[in-house]
Amino acid sequence: MNSTVKEKVRQLPDGPGVYLMKDRLGSILYVGKAKNLRKRVSSYFQPSRKFRVEQPKITAMIELIEDLETISVQSESEAILLEGRLIKEWKPRYNTDFTDDKRFLLVKVDIQQTLPRFRLVRFRSDDSSLYYGPFAHSGLLRRTLGELRLKFGILLGDASPRKLDDEQWQLYDDVRGEIYGLPNIVSETEYRSRVEQACRFMDGKSREWLEEIEAAMLKASEDLQFEKAAELRDILQALRRTIEKTRKFVRLPAAQRQDKALKLLKQHLQLKKMPRIMECFDISHISGSFCVASMVRFFEGKPDRSQYRRYKIKSFIGNDDFRAMEEVVGRRYRKLHDEDKPFPDLVVIDGGIGQVTAALKAFEGQGLPTPPLIGLAKKEETIFFGDRREPLALPGHDEARLLLQRIRDEAHRFANSFNAELRRKQLKSSVLDDFPGLGPARRAALLKKFRTIQAIRQASIEELCEIPGIGSEMAKKILEL
Repeated sequence: MNSTVKEKVRQLPDGPGVYLMKDRLGSILYVGKAKNLRKRVSSYFQPSRKFRVEQPKITAMIELIEDLETISVQSESEAILLEGRLIKEWKPRYNTDFTDDKRFLLVKVDIQQTLPRFRLVRFRSDDSSLYYGPFAHSGLLRRTLGELRLKFGILLGDASPRKLDDEQWQLYDDVRGEIYGLPNIVSETEYRSRVEQACRFMDGKSREWLEEIEAAMLKASEDLQFEKAAELRDILQALRRTIEKTRKFVRLPAAQRQDKALKLLKQHLQLKKMPRIMECFDISHISGSFCVASMVRFFEGKPDRSQYRRYKIKSFIGNDDFRAMEEVVGRRYRKLHDEDKPFPDLVVIDGGIGQVTAALKAFEGQGLPTPPLIGLAKKEETIFFGDRREPLALPGHDEARLLLQRIRDEAHRFANSFNAELRRKQLKSSVLDDFPGLGPARRAALLKKFRTIQAIRQASIEELCEIPGIGSEMAKKILEL
């Protein structure tokens, strides 16, 4: 472990989060999650670590680690979600899970249907349905929905109810109507009452039911019915883990949610007008290298992707988030001012008071009028103001806070994707350019056939030898890249 990594490990927090292992070029080797970042990350560098014998692939990865980055989160489930998202985005060489294009599951309830069903989906549409999730444990989520069906008598996505007359519906026309225990013939009003109860449960109001299950589990254990007790224990654990607060969508149609969020934001921030146009900035770099910035715009609470902008830092080289923020904010609003275009209703900075101060310097230094400006610090999601007001912390379920998190996360994603693009280009040029005996024609042929350095590394000797001018000895050396 080099001195840089050693110092970073020493300063790691004891809370949950995600860690990114990097090689000498800043390329991400591995993304992992941790309940305790300090313990988990430091375990990689212990000589007696068990996987050094049983998992040689991890041992090989450790030898390549030259730097690391961590992201602290609020819970272990949030770490699982973030880990999966980052693996899908970066596709690290040493990760095997989450590398497909699947997304975490959501529960969708289409309240526009006469008899709303509870469905599992991977994408959230901008419709009037209710959405709950995302959930990190898909198996537990499916089991929970099965329990909801037994408890409340709701329909899942595979059900095909039959209308009997103007008022009555038959939910199932097979033995399930008897197995599920609740009346199989219901009116629309009766069924919607079931849906409402199930939705209240999905909202997290499930303590009473959990206590009932726990009591039944303890009674079964006291009665020596160990098989039943074990089954109830598994159900209890599944329910608790599934409904753990990761992130829940409120039960309002999309347009109403956005309008409510904007009104709350105006109220919380004491703005003079509704923040219908918001722009958010984020800085991304790898230990000072590949320093870039992003600007994303939201209109009426939704992404306005045609107005997104990304920037390479031009005024300096190195690691200085404050200078980078001052530069890109100045460039953005100098351009709008010169083109006689209006400024946004609210500027959001990813960061705390230091980043906010840097953004303010950009306006003051160029003599530009300063629009309402705030910073959103990641650790506690605290709002910092540009006018010396006291910092503000909104409740976790507050619509305005969720909207600010969405625009901040989108700016972060957009900046990271630009950073990754630059690093991929750099890797293509530097790694192959420095390879002895590999001329421009063969470099171009390799990239044309395999497209990425990672694909070249994973190719066989025979596949590499198909490139004109590459023999078995050179192929072996290429695989050592």
